[in-house]
Amino acid sequence: MKINVNLLLLVAMMGISSCKTNYYKHMIIAHRGAWKTAGLPENSIASLDKAMGQKLYGSEFDVHLTKDGILVVNHNNDFYGVDIATATYQGLLGKKHPNGERIPTLGAYLREGLKQKKTKLILEIKTSNLGEERTLESTRMIVDTVKSLNAQKLTEYICFDYEVGKLVHLLDTAASVAYLNGDKSPAELKEDGYKGIDYHISVYDKHPEWIPEAKKLGLSVNVWTVNSPDDMKRFIKQQVNYITTNEPELLFDLLRGKK
Repeated sequence: MKINVNLLLLVAMMGISSCKTNYYKHMIIAHRGAWKTAGLPENSIASLDKAMGQKLYGSEFDVHLTKDGILVVNHNNDFYGVDIATATYQGLLGKKHPNGERIPTLGAYLREGLKQKKTKLILEIKTSNLGEERTLESTRMIVDTVKSLNAQKLTEYICFDYEVGKLVHLLDTAASVAYLNGDKSPAELKEDGYKGIDYHISVYDKHPEWIPEAKKLGLSVNVWTVNSPDDMKRFIKQQVNYITTNEPELLFDLLRGKK
């Protein structure tokens, strides 16, 4: 049998190129989905689909609890002027995203994410403006929903409320939970069961030593929300694990050396 050496070399080069592409995308988390470049609503199913289509490491989204106990996906406390915590789910259906989508339930959002296996669902548990008890109730319901859909392997949790992360760890010791608020050292997070630090740019500017400390403790390191090329470059240089951004396409081009 004759072997076409040129063909083998081409296949090998294509394989290397694919590996490099996957490596670059492995550190990108689309903030509220990949919405900006495509002009899509934040936290919509469409913005999730766009992030999954780009095969990014993760797509971040936010979860609230309605008055009648329905978990929904939205960033702000209100959905186009309707306060989520004090509204019923039916009351929220009177409003739509500009693309025609209604507010997604957590179940619908997770089921969409489960159509693929590449992009992680980075689930932020929102702190309820009705108080800590309601926030922890929401947390229990969220973890139950993730488990009921067998979405544990694809879902990672983030939170500003420290007790929320501790509760997630109690409910699912294998869950990946990262803290957002920036007021805890890596050692404190490790002790309480957190798997990662996920801090704003300004926190790392004040505590650059937390990046190597966290990695030494086996914690993942994420930074948010990084949108300028200069900030992207300096955090790549600091070897963070993940960068959360509104500009995933820009970050991907920069990682490939095109910017």
